[in-house]
Amino acid sequence: MRPTGGHPAGSAPEDRPAPRDGADAPALVTLSGVNKHFGHLHVLRDVDLEVRRGEVVVVIGPSGSGKSTLCRVINRLEPVDSGTVAVDGVPVPAEGRALARLRADIGMVFQSFNLFAHRTVLDNVTLEPIKAKGMRRAEANELAMSLLDRVGVADQAHKLPAQLSGGQQQRVAIARALAMRPKVILFDEPTSALDPEMINEVLDVMVALARDGMTMVVVTHEMGFARRAADRVVFMDAGRIVEEAPPEEFFTAPRSERARDFLSKILTH
Repeated sequence: MRPTGGHPAGSAPEDRPAPRDGADAPALVTLSGVNKHFGHLHVLRDVDLEVRRGEVVVVIGPSGSGKSTLCRVINRLEPVDSGTVAVDGVPVPAEGRALARLRADIGMVFQSFNLFAHRTVLDNVTLEPIKAKGMRRAEANELAMSLLDRVGVADQAHKLPAQLSGGQQQRVAIARALAMRPKVILFDEPTSALDPEMINEVLDVMVALARDGMTMVVVTHEMGFARRAADRVVFMDAGRIVEEAPPEEFFTAPRSERARDFLSKILTH
């Protein structure tokens, strides 16, 4: 797939995928009664959330609402103080090999790319399949090249990350996450570090992943992406899930006053 250009943040593009009927799909990610503190700051408050297999859930809300922390507790980059987190029916372990095995099923794309600066693009994508899954190098290289082609940067395979644009680096990071063949990919504000002209090339890759049925949890400020690709929008404020609904319902008729106030401020500028 190749990036095809984006859409204004407040619009509902005509090419948005038809909603997928995931109501009967099993829950792949489950958070139950999750609480998290940073010192005296209560950043997640009794959070309950289910993400079904094949579903794209976009998490939005004001800065400091707990969105990124919600994303990071799913693969235990942040431990929870209380409550439970499970992936594919398995509680996320506290540490050790069991946690490493579970994390292999959870892809993660960060806002700052997190590529190894001294390794080529190809090496960045092949490292974990070889190291964590014992894949032979020739097989890993073939997989990596197919994924780099899928995200539109195969011609950059032998360059170092610093030789790429931010948008290209983030697409490499997506290919790296896909290389582990994860059950779910978490995106923590994947476009917030990009120049404006690079944002759409990354969002278009993510839309195509959604079309392909990848289970995704996406923390983002990009409302156009939420309308274009989400099956469900989760709105957070002050550490709580205030509202969740299909995107058109949420953007046209939000139920809570807090969500209406939030949307009135971001969709009119």
